[in-house]
Amino acid sequence: MRGLKDKVAIVTGGGQGIGRALVLRLAEEGCKVAIFDLSTEAGEETAALAGDATVKTYQVDVSDYDAVNAAVESVEKDLGPIWTLVNNAGWDKPQPFLVTNPEFWDKVIDINLKGNLNTHFAVASKMVAQGGGRIINIASDAAKVGTSNEAVYSACKGGLISFTKSIARELARKNVLANCVCPGPTNTPMMASVVGTGPDAEKWKDAMVRGIPLKRMGEPEDYAGIVALLASDDGDYITGQAISVSGGMNMV
Repeated sequence: MRGLKDKVAIVTGGGQGIGRALVLRLAEEGCKVAIFDLSTEAGEETAALAGDATVKTYQVDVSDYDAVNAAVESVEKDLGPIWTLVNNAGWDKPQPFLVTNPEFWDKVIDINLKGNLNTHFAVASKMVAQGGGRIINIASDAAKVGTSNEAVYSACKGGLISFTKSIARELARKNVLANCVCPGPTNTPMMASVVGTGPDAEKWKDAMVRGIPLKRMGEPEDYAGIVALLASDDGDYITGQAISVSGGMNMV
């Protein structure tokens, strides 16, 4: 991709799963990458996979406004002006809405929606001041079609898409572009922790795959190319979009 060499990118939740694949692809494209993750160990494992590329880990809880702001200042001091923000950190525990409680709602909202507001607020003003930047939010196809047992999570991702479209309109004239990438079901550690193992898990996966025209689950690497495109000069006429990458499962 054009224009990514030596650009600084932040990837939240970059220690594993989709976030790890995004870090490695941006590093491969020449970016200097900052990983924001609760687990410094996972972040360092990702950094080690990037070889000689510049990848630095910061222990950050994205739901903590002050911690996010402090980490962003550290990134600029350590690596330079931030060009790309990839909001990937997320969490859920699928269960019927009627068995959840306000504490659960707060946790899901804090991580999946408020966390993104925190990072936008900390980074977007810096992008405006420097004359441009790219924001890529990892939403979900659950936001577009709804998903049983993920009502609050789906609401957060729907809110993230609406927020992204709004901020894209606000910042377009400042050359700050904002888009969402919406994954479908993906083989990640989070998915494994939800589905579990054994015959029931395999039956659930088989049922899911039957509904995907390309007949397979997503892999973390499937999202890396579109994220690199949106961060690069090749994506400089794309903003305010919510792009599904789900094997054709959702064509809305």
